[in-house]
Amino acid sequence: MTTGSLFPMAEFRLIAGVDEAGRGPLAGPVSVAAVILDPQRPIAGLDDSKKLSEARREALFPLIVERALAWRVEFVGPEEIDRLNILQATLEGMRRAIAALQPAPELARIDGNRAPKGLRCSSETLVGGDRLDPAIMAASILAKVSRDRAMVALHAEFPAYGFAVHKGYPTPAHLAALAQHGPCPQHRRSFAPVRACLEPR
Repeated sequence: MTTGSLFPMAEFRLIAGVDEAGRGPLAGPVSVAAVILDPQRPIAGLDDSKKLSEARREALFPLIVERALAWRVEFVGPEEIDRLNILQATLEGMRRAIAALQPAPELARIDGNRAPKGLRCSSETLVGGDRLDPAIMAASILAKVSRDRAMVALHAEFPAYGFAVHKGYPTPAHLAALAQHGPCPQHRRSFAPVRACLEPR
């Protein structure tokens, strides 16, 4: 079941918040996190990951991991993004993350307006959920921090592109490096700026 309005909280005990990071970049994976918070172990300072400093996100990450009843981060890589398209790849990452939670959620509350099909639990979408729901906030932090760390690791492998700085987003510096060096294996070839570098001139 998918809806744009919240289910009454009393109907469900185990509610997973779900969010992603990295739909817009030209390179690297899209990261999806699912989190079931423990109401007995609240976490102060949760917010939309985009509103938090990097230092604050890094400080909250271990607290979420330690106190959550369950959490999971899934990466969907460039090849799968190119094969499925970015929307379907994100939904597939959500499906995997939710399916991996133990204990299993009774409800998945997903940031945005699309939910994956084939879930074994109820689901609802919540536009702006990363500003409204603590579990989605926690998921947004896990997804963002995990992806940023992955891009820093990729920088060591492909230093010419500056992944550690821009995290794969289409900044002027990234576009210039892409034009100079061409795409690396971590670039999403279905994205227009990368595809343009592969076309005959």
